Amino acid sequence: MIAGGEPGRQAGLRARQIDIGHADLGKSKFHGPGAQLREQLFFTIDVLPSTQDHPPILETRHVIWADEAACAATARSLAQCAAVREAVIELRGPLGAGKTTFVRHLLHALGVTGRVKSPTYAVLEAYELPESPRAGPIWHFDFYRFNDPQEWEDAGFRDIYAGAGLKIAEWPEKAEGLLPAPDLRIEIDFQSGDAAPGDDADDANGGARAARFIACTARGRELLP
Repeated sequence: MIAGGEPGRQAGLRARQIDIGHADLGKSKFHGPGAQLREQLFFTIDVLPSTQDHPPILETRHVIWADEAACAATARSLAQCAAVREAVIELRGPLGAGKTTFVRHLLHALGVTGRVKSPTYAVLEAYELPESPRAGPIWHFDFYRFNDPQEWEDAGFRDIYAGAGLKIAEWPEKAEGLLPAPDLRIEIDFQSGDAAPGDDADDANGGARAARFIACTARGRELLP
């Protein structure tokens, strides 16, 4: 298992830094033998809405990914749901858990061609699907280095979230209080408990993963695996 240091911080983002990206963050380190969808374990829990100042939790499901192939299978299943095209999705988990790896598989399953880049340094990568005119844009955020609420306004993030398309945010807790409530929250962690920090791209290290899918809206319920 490869461990790396926590990425450093950088200067504030400005709107001109928002680009359409197709460069790859590198080969995944999510090693393991090939797995089929049957190798995933699913658990369903219905719970009451939260009474705290957080999005209500309508339903949760737990998935065990034996390896990256199982992660990719879940991403392909999610991409088949029409509701994902306009969803707001949050991904939470420690460095190296595989958040970006899951996003990469999801975007490819949705039809993004070329190679998918982690937005860790740029904060945002945007993608269009020209071959599918009915589909909106895809906005992939990574708020790991986000530290100035004024950036939210200066970079036009409020308008992006209010507009059409799929919005996916890694490290949403770094922008807490600014983001709208998600439709679906995905929490990914190391199944073995032997957590180790990831590299700058937050790519996945080897080993199984435990993923918790939390539906916060009716749309989010449609997206549960």
